[in-house]
Amino acid sequence: MSLYDLPEFDTLKIKKIIFKNKLLLGGVLSVIIFLTIGFNAGIFSLSYFSEQIKSFLQGMEINIPVINIPVINKTQTIESGNIYTPQISYEQAIINTVKEATPSVVSIIITKNLPVYEQKWVNPFGDLGIPGFEIPQYVQKGTKQQEVGGGSGFIVSEDGLILTNKHVVLDKKAEYTVFTNDGQKFSAKVLALNPVQDLAIIKVESNKKFKAIKLGDSSEIQIGQSAIAIGNALGEFRNTVSVGVISGLGRTISASGQRGFSETLEDIIQTDAAINAGNSGGPLLNLKGEVIGINTAMAQGAEAIGFAIPINRAKRDIEQVSQGNKIVYPFLGVRYVLINEEIKDKNDLSVDYGAWVIRGSQGESAITKGSAAEIAGIKEKDIILEFNNEKIITENSMAKIISKYNAGDKIILKILRNKEEIMVEVILGERPE
Repeated sequence: MSLYDLPEFDTLKIKKIIFKNKLLLGGVLSVIIFLTIGFNAGIFSLSYFSEQIKSFLQGMEINIPVINIPVINKTQTIESGNIYTPQISYEQAIINTVKEATPSVVSIIITKNLPVYEQKWVNPFGDLGIPGFEIPQYVQKGTKQQEVGGGSGFIVSEDGLILTNKHVVLDKKAEYTVFTNDGQKFSAKVLALNPVQDLAIIKVESNKKFKAIKLGDSSEIQIGQSAIAIGNALGEFRNTVSVGVISGLGRTISASGQRGFSETLEDIIQTDAAINAGNSGGPLLNLKGEVIGINTAMAQGAEAIGFAIPINRAKRDIEQVSQGNKIVYPFLGVRYVLINEEIKDKNDLSVDYGAWVIRGSQGESAITKGSAAEIAGIKEKDIILEFNNEKIITENSMAKIISKYNAGDKIILKILRNKEEIMVEVILGERPE
């Protein structure tokens, strides 16, 4: 196509297209103008009517609350109306707890002076025996200080008081050595043994200032919360850490160990944090780094079932020893069986609760001679129904109730004797060790 070979235009057709476009553009502009006017009118109306409503309500003495909506970014959460940065991770909380508590956790090594034997070959018939006929014989060759066991504990005061289990330091002939987290070695002396609970307090023989661990409140423990155990596992692996949860509360167990140790422990914490031999006496911690229990026992023939004594049980012991090197525990002086439905039916009793004062299976006396019970006139076959207005039941045994009191306290017992209820006043004595 040459430069001049241009197509012809239909002028009428072009005019029609322009007219249509003008109509379309006018329509669009009209809509925009209408929307603008409507929006401004809406804002004005809203503002106007809002002011009118506010004036009306104020005239009726009604205050309109002002709500401030916080601006929250992706790294923030709201708790109790306050904005804060989220807490650290679960893993970091465990790490921080261990770092905080470990300097106060100690390993306790038990040693005794034991005989040393050597093997000799001797002729059993002496000089008259067959030449060359000899048998081995072990002969004592002096004594030697030897390691016989180990346990754990934790420092509860700057001057070196250590809380542990009674069964760890029960042997009066043994010597006890404490190893701190940084490898320092100290001799330790047993100051006091709790006559009822599996608790003991020993003291490091040093003038050094120690870091005391933080004590929590075991009454606030909830099933399912995290629990951290630290201790001298198997008496070999010091400061071993295990993590789990609180599996149960208010357990009653019969604990036994070496050297004839046996004790019934009530209101005990159950945890699935691994507790092994050697962990005894170590702390059970919450995620705040606070001690909530003293690791005490593990279930034989089971996995992940361990037990700890609530720390609140030990607080009075710590205070008493700090003041006088002795744990004083209240003592009534009766041997009893807690009554339940089964005991009631089996023995034809008239009640299904209370503490039934009876002799032991081996004929042991029901009333301890010279005890508070004997002085108050409590008799064999009495049923103690209430202890200072607290009903004695399986879940709230008399041992649990009496632990709340001190020696010398005056209490009132409700007793069922020959189907008649009587009230007896008793002054609690001191339990012998």
